[in-house]
Amino acid sequence: MSLEPHCRNRKISVLIPVYNEGDLIPAVIERVLAVDFGPKVETELVIVDDGSTDGSSEVIAGLSRRYASQLIVLTHASNLGKAAAVRTAIAHATGQFAVIQDSDLEYDPRDLPALLCPLLQGRADAVYGSRFSVTGERRVLYFWHSVANRLLTTICNAVADLNLTDMETGYKAFRLSLVQSIPLRSERFGMEPELTIKLAQRGAALYEVPISYHGRTYAEGKKIGLADAFQALWCILVYGLRRDIYRDAGARILDSLARTPRFNLWMADTIRPFVGKRVLEIGAGIGNLSEFLSMRRESYTATDVDQEHLARLSVRFQGRPNVHLRRCNLDNSEDFSALAGQVDTVICLNVLEHIRDDDAALRNIRSALVPGGRAIILVPQDQSIYGTLDKVLGHYRRYSEPELRSKIEAAGLELERVIHFNRATRPGWYLNGRVLRRTSFSRFQLWAFDHFVWLWRRIDRLLPWPSISLIAIARRR
Repeated sequence: MSLEPHCRNRKISVLIPVYNEGDLIPAVIERVLAVDFGPKVETELVIVDDGSTDGSSEVIAGLSRRYASQLIVLTHASNLGKAAAVRTAIAHATGQFAVIQDSDLEYDPRDLPALLCPLLQGRADAVYGSRFSVTGERRVLYFWHSVANRLLTTICNAVADLNLTDMETGYKAFRLSLVQSIPLRSERFGMEPELTIKLAQRGAALYEVPISYHGRTYAEGKKIGLADAFQALWCILVYGLRRDIYRDAGARILDSLARTPRFNLWMADTIRPFVGKRVLEIGAGIGNLSEFLSMRRESYTATDVDQEHLARLSVRFQGRPNVHLRRCNLDNSEDFSALAGQVDTVICLNVLEHIRDDDAALRNIRSALVPGGRAIILVPQDQSIYGTLDKVLGHYRRYSEPELRSKIEAAGLELERVIHFNRATRPGWYLNGRVLRRTSFSRFQLWAFDHFVWLWRRIDRLLPWPSISLIAIARRR
């Protein structure tokens, strides 16, 4: 099957960990290169020799000379394990999508187009090839090995809240930028449950497709054993209890805040009365507010500067014909040239404080509005509580109401009102960011706060201290 209609100018990285497979690696590379992904699809093979001692290094060196333009060859000085080899390959890959191809020919490269299809069509963030949902060939082998696979899959599913049929499959394809942003820490076959649980925790859209499987016997060189099954169980326990899913510290805080759905709904309900029919959202992230605000709009354009966020948004909102996506940098006037006078509402929540030239950013917001259109701008308040949490999030400043008013009016917008939003979290923000100098929130703090949002909504105006945020409602003159 050709994927060309769905993948113009796409690049696929095939990640191939190798350990003592000198006899098979030439056939693996030749079969992968023979796969027809379509004329508009570029491929690269990222091969990691994981300390082989059987002459695989020399074989790979010869192949790299023969296929120099399509191979990236990397070497570990000693054997570190499959997961370590895959991590090295992920770090050096340059494609939009990647797939792990074992070097033992248990998995048939002819299945790769079907495996990658949901990714290239924009329906999935990751795709697993299932050996137990069979439409092709499957070599019949060990009963207890199959039982162990199914047991590990069941336990992992229970922890990750999934319904996979084959978590332990070696055929995993994914959007490369997504997995590059996830810290992977396992060394051997524990990578399979670790990656699965972390993708689930990231809210990734996972798909399965049936694949053929030509398993080897232990006499033929099969490497996974009983010890690996116990290691996988340990990894399920460890990564199921932790939430170690972002490399970037700022992203970890944003992820924590994203897991407060009641708070996000409170924010959405607060600004909803001011939102029109044709909306531009600046800094949509992965769409936690867009989910609430895009419904029943004539047109909703969600923007971000992060390509991974845009890819996640594409999958998340694929069934919403009124939702459109585009890359847009708030302080770049060129990004706003095509948006000039196109919308009746611009939503900019927790973005302006990240922009060094916020005056230019406000002028760009104004340019996108029709005359009389509204800008809804939420910013953090009060520089006196600026602390480590602000620094980790990349905040240049916190605003006072007079400062925000002055900047909005200087940009050619007329301020209608200012809403003092969320007094409830100010003590916690001050304690964590100024006193304790933390760089993240505890899971218990966020859980407790979110479960009592019903109370905070009722008493917020009665609390005797300033709010943590300001929401400005302004019109274009």
